[in-house]
Amino acid sequence: MTEKQPATQDTGTPLPELLALAVDGAREKKAENLIVLDLRQSDGFTDYFVICSGRSRKQVKAIAEAIETRLRSGGIRPSHIEGYPAADWILLDYFECVVHVFTPETRDFYSLERLWGKAVRLAP
Repeated sequence: MTEKQPATQDTGTPLPELLALAVDGAREKKAENLIVLDLRQSDGFTDYFVICSGRSRKQVKAIAEAIETRLRSGGIRPSHIEGYPAADWILLDYFECVVHVFTPETRDFYSLERLWGKAVRLAP
């Protein structure tokens, strides 16, 4: 049985600044499997998820720090941060967007893409 993948939206419309900065920060540190989920049509508590992976805990921390630095340079600060000590899953909450940076094993375990399977994937 094949798992239904969320639709991808590539309208050519640029991502909102917050998402663009987060994606740029993740790419700067070579994040893998980078996706953006649009949760606005879901019953979510936020508008967007940015989800990506780092190959090691050290890289996960570096990715999260780069994202945080990029957003701070744009005057955007997180309301909440979790996960730095263990660095298997670092969460940066910016209210309208929540950034998730995982190790591959932790990302597979929690499978947020599957849990939010009806969300539209935006082209990062």
